[in-house]
Amino acid sequence: MYQPKDSSRSPRYVGPRTFMRLENIRTTDDVDFIVAGVPFDTAASNRTGQRYGPQHIRDFSVLLRPYNPDQDINIFNYCSGVDYGDIDIIPGNIHRTYDNIVEQLDEILEKSITPVLMGGDHSITLGHLRAFAKHYGPVALVHFDSHGDAWDDYFGEKYMHGTPFRRAVEEGLLDVDHSIQIGMRGPLYGPEDIQGARDLGFQVIPMREARQLGYDEVIKQIHQRVGDRPVFVTYDIDFLDPAYAPGTGTPEAGGPTSYEGLEFVRGLDGINLVGFDLVEVLPAYDSGEITAIAASSVMFEMISLIAMKKRREQD
Repeated sequence: MYQPKDSSRSPRYVGPRTFMRLENIRTTDDVDFIVAGVPFDTAASNRTGQRYGPQHIRDFSVLLRPYNPDQDINIFNYCSGVDYGDIDIIPGNIHRTYDNIVEQLDEILEKSITPVLMGGDHSITLGHLRAFAKHYGPVALVHFDSHGDAWDDYFGEKYMHGTPFRRAVEEGLLDVDHSIQIGMRGPLYGPEDIQGARDLGFQVIPMREARQLGYDEVIKQIHQRVGDRPVFVTYDIDFLDPAYAPGTGTPEAGGPTSYEGLEFVRGLDGINLVGFDLVEVLPAYDSGEITAIAASSVMFEMISLIAMKKRREQD
């Protein structure tokens, strides 16, 4: 089984930077999950630089250890995983980038391996969903974000980081009746910015409503919404309040703390998870690696869920 280098024997600053010190190898043999970067950012509408997000996350992730005390599981007692490297993207060409994403995820998904993907701006998720729909049919989406990303267009462009989920519905990639968005907040152009996602069929829980409902009720609604459908989870780091994740393209005040952001992921245990991405980490606006700490920790919790799913299958 593939597992991280033992940091009690080899200092964390030794060797190449890979996620969690996993082996950097492109293999689908004897692997339960892969971590891969998708460093595309030329569909962003405000700040750019998310192309450097994967390497920024990797740089901090060497501090992660294999045992998750909050979930009481040692990941690599149940899982084998590698850092697969980066998907080959085409700077400035979103459509060829989507083709590359689908082609390069095909081999991974054919082996029933769970991809854990790092962006990149949020436009890349449309490519991920195209690949997953080829293998699973329309998937349920759990979407943590401060924005709904369901506009029809922006600056007249149909394919950018504010439109992927409208395109995904139009292309039949989502089981939208079992999909949910959590965390939307901040100033809008109008009420249609949220209502538009509801009109597409999403359940939407804005951040203020999530606070009023409470964490346990939101998690209960997520589980009820997705049921037993195959689920893809997408996590925009700007879901967190910018006090906890300043390194992002379009920060919005009033979000969850990093602790709460991790608890939302931990609460997904038991859903039929098939894939995950984390997007919009922008190192140039980070401070003291705060955003990298949060992002790598969210990914660690997601990998822990994969291990917990494997443990249930083995019991």
